[in-house]
Amino acid sequence: MAYLEVTNLRKSFGKTEVLRGIDFSMERGEVVAVIGASGGGKTTFLRCLNFLERADLGDILINDEKEGLAFSATAGYSDRQIRQMRLSFGLVFQSFNLFPQYTALKNVLLPMNLRAAEAIRKNKGISFSQRRAERKAAYAENGVRAKELLAEVGLADKMGHYPCELSGGQQQRVAIARALAQSPAILCFDEPTSALDPLLTAEVLHVIRELKEAGHTMIVVTHEMKFAREVADRVVFFADGNIEEEGAPEEVFDHPKSEKTRAFFAQSLE
Repeated sequence: MAYLEVTNLRKSFGKTEVLRGIDFSMERGEVVAVIGASGGGKTTFLRCLNFLERADLGDILINDEKEGLAFSATAGYSDRQIRQMRLSFGLVFQSFNLFPQYTALKNVLLPMNLRAAEAIRKNKGISFSQRRAERKAAYAENGVRAKELLAEVGLADKMGHYPCELSGGQQQRVAIARALAQSPAILCFDEPTSALDPLLTAEVLHVIRELKEAGHTMIVVTHEMKFAREVADRVVFFADGNIEEEGAPEEVFDHPKSEKTRAFFAQSLE
């Protein structure tokens, strides 16, 4: 049984069908590169996995000893349940989405502290003083973890800097640390280098390579074909809301079976 199983995922915006019954699976520790032309459904696929968009139909199953989560697109979930589901899929956006008024450290720390505070609030059987003591201890532990994560992405010396004081590559690395802070089952990247110049792109791709070496399960939507070939365990090509082709990088890049895949590569090399 695969670690992640997605069955018949469908999403339309008005009369435009963006996802046309996606069946997708991946193993734990696997890195899957999702490629394809703009408008093929790649970003919508990630957003439906993260419940930033509600799919019209389909099921999402994470087969994990701790997670063990099954989501149905048609179920009526509460806001709290949806927030919990999102914790399973850490999403790194192409536009960073950092809070400009907070330092790099606080950008990573804030969602951790909000999650801790919510967990403590649920415990109705403790006094106010106990709740305050637990919150203080949790915040202190989170502070240590947030500093560790920023150090892991090479930003130990930038923790007190604000986003405007960081390069695009550094901002994206803060965003990666923030996503890792939630300990997601699957880390998702939506064009993580599209807003960066080649030098900064190399910085971010280096971090993703290190995450792969550390065993993280990742879905990376990317236009970086060299990166997809070298780092991904499997490449999935989206076209017109469908998975048109998938396989090992050498199979998809060197021996594409689909005419749409061949046309995409021909155009991308022009």
